[in-house]
Amino acid sequence: MEIGLSIVVIITSVILVMLVLLHRAKGGGLSTLFGGGVSSSLGGSSVVEKNLDRLTIAVGSVWIIAIIGLGLLLKS
Repeated sequence: MEIGLSIVVIITSVILVMLVLLHRAKGGGLSTLFGGGVSSSLGGSSVVEKNLDRLTIAVGSVWIIAIIGLGLLLKS
């Protein structure tokens, strides 16, 4: 169980970092590496931003639950 939660924490950590870097920033960021002109035209779409926000929140929630579960397992 501990190994499974540790793997979930590692995977969600990497995904969460990538999702946060994909958010549109004022100064550019990693999102400009994936086709700056395309992301700027798609970035204005509220649907794309909402979906990215929802996905980030979902992955963050899984990460928090996995961290709490791992902490409770290691405490006992």
